[in-house]
Amino acid sequence: QVQLVESGGGSVQAGGSLRLSCAASGYTYSSNCMGWFRQAPGKEREAVAAIHTDGGDITYYTDSVKGRFTISQDNAKNTVYLQMNSLKPEDTAMYYCAAGRFPCYFSDYVGLWGQGTQVTVSS
Repeated sequence: QVQLVESGGGSVQAGGSLRLSCAASGYTYSSNCMGWFRQAPGKEREAVAAIHTDGGDITYYTDSVKGRFTISQDNAKNTVYLQMNSLKPEDTAMYYCAAGRFPCYFSDYVGLWGQGTQVTVSS
């Protein structure tokens, strides 16, 4: 069965770090993009970062995470990572892995979603 499985969420104090992982299994859909979205209570879902999985260096970051978050991939493991440093309380949200066609930081280009992993940053 095609699925995306996230891990690595949790609770951390402001200034701390977390690394999210997203493992794709059974995903033979013609995707070339994986990314991360987040949704905080009462707010709209927003794209956080994305990577062109065939393009190596082509990445996208929303302005609020530039310089703090890094998206990377391990093609051998069909896994995408989101390294989150210098976390802020406003980063608190449910984080969702997404896969689809580039530019999958637009949700219309997403063909598959993960179940989500919670990130909580306390001040």
